[in-house]
Amino acid sequence: MHASNRYTYFFVIIMAVSSALMLSLLKIGFQERVAFNRAIDTKKNILKAVGVLDSAMGATEIEAFYSSNFSERTVRDSSGTERIYYVYGLSEEPRGYVFPVSGKGVWSTINGFIALESDRNTIRGITFHDHGETPGLGGEIEKDFFTRQFIGKKIFREGELVSVTIAKGMSQQKDDYTVDGISGASLTTNGINRFLRKDLMNYLPLLRQ
Repeated sequence: MHASNRYTYFFVIIMAVSSALMLSLLKIGFQERVAFNRAIDTKKNILKAVGVLDSAMGATEIEAFYSSNFSERTVRDSSGTERIYYVYGLSEEPRGYVFPVSGKGVWSTINGFIALESDRNTIRGITFHDHGETPGLGGEIEKDFFTRQFIGKKIFREGELVSVTIAKGMSQQKDDYTVDGISGASLTTNGINRFLRKDLMNYLPLLRQ
């Protein structure tokens, strides 16, 4: 084989191997960055549900506050499945509990967190995120004007887990178990009604302790 041809083949092989290695490293780095961003988004929404998120917090501040104030724990539901939840406050007397919730809306799966006070009955806050509901309609579930209505509501009535019901106009009753819905988003909020109670039921052994 002519020397120039060998050089050409060698150069092509070196470039191919180098390119493949570079792409692999970029892919690994990208995946790690995506995983990091997802973890920060989760912790951000946990802090928001508890009511301690400062809008000025960056990723470093969120990570530091979470690490210093939250612990992750598990509980077995009635079927024996382990469920993760989060405890706010690292002392013997927790300041609150946070539970992941999720379920079908109209166009997407809605993810969120519901935070309870230390009595495990009074809602401290709630967030909805990572969904594909219609902007201006179902997508309004993530807005503060909607989620702040949940603060102070109860999930137990006379010892029975009833959760909270979203119903248009119902908040005028000023009771502890209903919040006002969103115009044009009844299908989305009906979905939340279903999965919110269902997911809280998964933690019933803990909530009743």
